[in-house]
Amino acid sequence: MANSKRTLFLKRRLRVRNKLRRSNAGRMRLSVHRSNKNISAQVIDDVNGVTLASASSLEKSLGVIGKNNVEAATKVGAAIAERAKKAGVEEVYFDRGGFLFHGKVKAVAEAAREGGLKI
Repeated sequence: MANSKRTLFLKRRLRVRNKLRRSNAGRMRLSVHRSNKNISAQVIDDVNGVTLASASSLEKSLGVIGKNNVEAATKVGAAIAERAKKAGVEEVYFDRGGFLFHGKVKAVAEAAREGGLKI
């Protein structure tokens, strides 16, 4: 019996996340989630289980409500970099989850790098 797309996605997400945790212990995690309508990012401290900063295309202040394109992803990436630096985070590792690193997910990472985060 073939695995469903959702099952394969969940397996890929856990594989990526566990591999990153082993190689980046002690650093904060920049986690990205992309849905069909929105994109969001969070800086997470896994040791304490706390979200330090977050940004989403659902926020009115970013001006891209309900959009899920590369432009919206770039604005979310710039916002998360600004908020993470305000929270005192300079260095993170990028957790793409089960998503491929291209398009919108890549735009978030590049905008965060340009915003001053070390990824």
